[in-house]
Amino acid sequence: MFSKPRQIKKYRRKGRNFIATNKIKPEQWQISNREADQALKIKGYQIKQIKKIHCLKHQVCISYWDAAGNVCSSFFSYRIFGRWQKEVESLIYTCQALKEWAKINYVMKHEFAYYSYPTEIEDALRAALENRLQVLKLTIQQAVYQSFY
Repeated sequence: MFSKPRQIKKYRRKGRNFIATNKIKPEQWQISNREADQALKIKGYQIKQIKKIHCLKHQVCISYWDAAGNVCSSFFSYRIFGRWQKEVESLIYTCQALKEWAKINYVMKHEFAYYSYPTEIEDALRAALENRLQVLKLTIQQAVYQSFY
């Protein structure tokens, strides 16, 4: 008669993305209509005008009029916005130790595997990770060299 309630995974792995670890808090962003319009056009949506933007913790709800004049509403990932790229790059460039970089790299591998990133943003973030790793390695080498002399 009654169906069994859906089982929810109690032991969800935590710390697998920047929002869950509170490193980035996009629900506090004030996303402008222009910023949302640009992001949706890049994704391939035909937008006439943005009607409403509602920021949630893990996604943003955008209501808009499409090219045919219909009102549409959908949920989008924050990862489609250029601001997301700037926030992640800021995290990468402010890490001071290899251990910190390794944590960010671990989260980024998970992000790239499970979330859809525009290719330009993914390439830029991979390059930022590589550049920061090279800088951190160089500083360690210089510190070791200076400790001998």
